[in-house]
Amino acid sequence: MFDTERHPSVNVEAVGDRDVAIILDDVFDFKRIDEFRVCYESIDANAVDNISIDFKRTRYMDSSALGMLLNVKSHFKNTGVKIKIISINEQIRKILTISHFDQRFVIE
Repeated sequence: MFDTERHPSVNVEAVGDRDVAIILDDVFDFKRIDEFRVCYESIDANAVDNISIDFKRTRYMDSSALGMLLNVKSHFKNTGVKIKIISINEQIRKILTISHFDQRFVIE
C-alpha cells in the first residue's frame, strides 16, 4: 500500500483496509516539503480509497504548507483517491478558510 519508511516529522499510517493518514508534526512549513512529498508519493493510489491529512499535532503552518496541500491533491487528481484534512485547530481552520481551502478539500 505504501512504503513504511518513517520520517522524522511526517508519517504515513494505515487507518483501514484502503485508508491511510499522513500524520503531520507540530510544525508544517517549508522545511517539511521533501518529507511530505516523499510520504504522499509513497502511497499507491491503486491500493487506497481515502487519504486523511492529520493535523492533530500541528500547531503552526506557513504559506508553503498551502502549496504542499495543493500538490498532494494534484498528485492524486485523476486517481479517484479522496483527500481530506482532519483534526485541525482553530488557527489553522482560519488559515484554510481564508485561503478557500474549505472549497477544495473536505475538512473535518
